Amino acid sequence: MTDKELKRSVLTVTAFASFLTPFMGSSVNLALPSIGNEFGVNAITLNWIVSSYMLSTSILLLPAGRVGDILGRKKIFTAGLVIFTLTMILLTFTPNIKWLIGARVLQGLGSAMLFATNLAILTSVFPPGERGRAMGINVTAVYIGLSSGPFLGGLLTRYLGWRSIFAFLVPMGIVSLILIRTKMKDEWAEAKGESFDWQGTVIYGLSLAAIMYGFSKLPSVAGWVITAAGIILMPLFVMREKRTKHPLFDITLISKNRVFAFSNLAAFIHYAATSAIGFFLSLYLQYIKDLGPRDAGFVLMCWPLTMALISPAAGKLSDKQNPGVLASIGMGITSAGLIMLCFLTAGTSLVFVVAVLVIMGIGFSLFSSPNTNAIMSSVEKKQLGNASGMIGTMRNAGQTFSMAIALMLLALFMGQAKIDPSNYPQLLGAMKSGFVIFSVLCIAGIFASLARNSSLRK
Repeated sequence: MTDKELKRSVLTVTAFASFLTPFMGSSVNLALPSIGNEFGVNAITLNWIVSSYMLSTSILLLPAGRVGDILGRKKIFTAGLVIFTLTMILLTFTPNIKWLIGARVLQGLGSAMLFATNLAILTSVFPPGERGRAMGINVTAVYIGLSSGPFLGGLLTRYLGWRSIFAFLVPMGIVSLILIRTKMKDEWAEAKGESFDWQGTVIYGLSLAAIMYGFSKLPSVAGWVITAAGIILMPLFVMREKRTKHPLFDITLISKNRVFAFSNLAAFIHYAATSAIGFFLSLYLQYIKDLGPRDAGFVLMCWPLTMALISPAAGKLSDKQNPGVLASIGMGITSAGLIMLCFLTAGTSLVFVVAVLVIMGIGFSLFSSPNTNAIMSSVEKKQLGNASGMIGTMRNAGQTFSMAIALMLLALFMGQAKIDPSNYPQLLGAMKSGFVIFSVLCIAGIFASLARNSSLRK
């Protein structure tokens, strides 16, 4: 296989797999009201359908990336796709809400294995001058999944029921596995022979799980205690990693690599400020605006569709221009969209909602591909799994943090009550409070993004 054929094959396989998980996530958001109606659960339980998946993925991303560096990234990527596809079958036949949430936790393992190796494989194959364009195409696949998910998910939910979303993805997972088998022949394992840090993995997993789960339980006393326990464990993890010959995560990437550190911080803040927007707007459109799943999907797809159109150009531009500057501009545009959402009311027109989603799509595109390019280009080849895993961790930790804020606000404004017309004002109050918090976060993220730019001058 020639170098050109290898690049084309790797890009095809990773892009196709990258489509699957965001498609599922955006589809499930549209199906939440239908799931809630079938199982008779409240808004907080519905939130856990999303948060349980994010939590398990976040905990396992770094370990999966490290295992990929040692055993081979293609092996871990393939195993992740197998697990992801099998859990789709389990979800198709969900008998109750506990089964559904449990299967989503298992699905998080498969997703972690995919995302921890995806970018590392791309970076292994594409040199710096071509890397931004490849990542832009990969990100485009993600956004195509996000944009088509609300539309197709809405149609499937309306005409075939919410379980059909998971059944629809099973053959797509099988096609991805066939592509790996036939197109991706090489293997990448620059850390082959090094040991795996099991003790560090356990400490890290317990710490991250406690912080994320505890935060979701705030402002209760139990929430504060669990969160504090997770925070206490994190310095122990850092101390362990500094003393270990082959650590789970190379701490020097944070302490000595300014670009890596601030780019990841910017990514965390950006995802924390934006990830619950789809959840909130799905509830807003279907409950307060009384749209069906299909029509709500049409509105929500404006955001990822905009990202899909702009991301390839943004990625290619980051090969030629300072990616830190591009990412900072993108975060500024996203902040403007979030501020506009703070003025949302029950009478707000759908045209306004669509306009805000397009603005945020432009901002997200200018941030995501350049920021990812900056991170992956700042490390050595044997650290690619660490870097890819950290990107995924920041994304999923940010998403979980965002959903935890949404969960806390719903609990404060609505308690355990089911959503009905009598508490729509409280639901809208929770949303608007969330938009204010997210706006402040995103504005702070602009400064984190700008802080690494001096190291990216060309």
